[in-house]
Amino acid sequence: MGVTSLPYVFPGERVPRFPRTARCGHRRPGQSAGVTEEGSDRRTRVTVLVALAANLVIAAAKAVGGLAAGSPALLSEAAHSLADSLNEVFLLAALRRSRRPADRRHPFGYGKERFFWSLLAAVGIFVMGGCFSFFQGIEALTKGSEEDLGGYVAGLVVLGIALLAEGGSLLRALYQVRRQGGVRAGLRDPALRTVVAEDGTAVLGVTLAIVGMALHMATGQVVWEAGASLAIGALLVYVAYRLGREARDQLIGEAADPEASGRIRALLRAQPEIDSVEALFTMKTGLDSTLVAARVDLVPGLDSERVEEVAVRIKRSIANTVPEAEQIFLDVTDRRLAREAAESPAATGERGGA
Repeated sequence: MGVTSLPYVFPGERVPRFPRTARCGHRRPGQSAGVTEEGSDRRTRVTVLVALAANLVIAAAKAVGGLAAGSPALLSEAAHSLADSLNEVFLLAALRRSRRPADRRHPFGYGKERFFWSLLAAVGIFVMGGCFSFFQGIEALTKGSEEDLGGYVAGLVVLGIALLAEGGSLLRALYQVRRQGGVRAGLRDPALRTVVAEDGTAVLGVTLAIVGMALHMATGQVVWEAGASLAIGALLVYVAYRLGREARDQLIGEAADPEASGRIRALLRAQPEIDSVEALFTMKTGLDSTLVAARVDLVPGLDSERVEEVAVRIKRSIANTVPEAEQIFLDVTDRRLAREAAESPAATGERGGA
């Protein structure tokens, strides 16, 4: 079956991790043939490095152009690109640290590092990009329309170049999404998802800045450029909120995809030795690793050797059906205790807290 045999696990006993080499022939649903986890990370790293290089150059050009022209929209875009550059550094750290092997202190591995650094990236977008853009817009509105528009032509040229660079980076990121199985599979990676969000937001933000500066030049009314700066700020805050919420859900323990959980439950129910599946718990411990814990009630009359044989076969079947299931716990309990567990909020899907 390609998976190392595991002993039967009694309640509370831990299952050893399946070695990654044992599942090298499997790929996740939606993952293209020939795309390995390590190869995917290398391509994501290249995508992040391309975005980082583009954003550093663009941030410097926008800052110089914004200071020379006194343009709030251009300075807002400079802050946006600087925030994106810092976030790409966070994402590179996430790619490196999340692949560290499990150890005694972190027995489930370091996969959630990816989610943590993505959360920091979202905070960076909010603070450095969104808040500064709001500040620039409000300052422009209170200052009035006495700015010298002499440097605006150069500023528009800078934004035009930035639009081409950001668009190229976005195309690179979208190409990688397609290589990794399309939107649903490719955007599972928080690093790649953040790059796509940043580049898409950057293209839209530069467009808003160009429109605001052009209208300011045409009408002499700073309100157009201030409005563009405020719109950029609102856009960044929204993107930061969406990315942060996604990272938060993954950090606090997000369940596996419903489709994967459904396949595991169907597999368990199909076993002739299982009388009922009383509870099934799943949690993503990384981008491509999932913890699976099931509490089942076996048919009566099975001796201990038969129970061990059934447990090993079921865990092998789960590992083959859901390759990302790296930790599998099988708990056989009596029906009364199982029913109490099945009625708990965690098993029924009810939300806890406010």
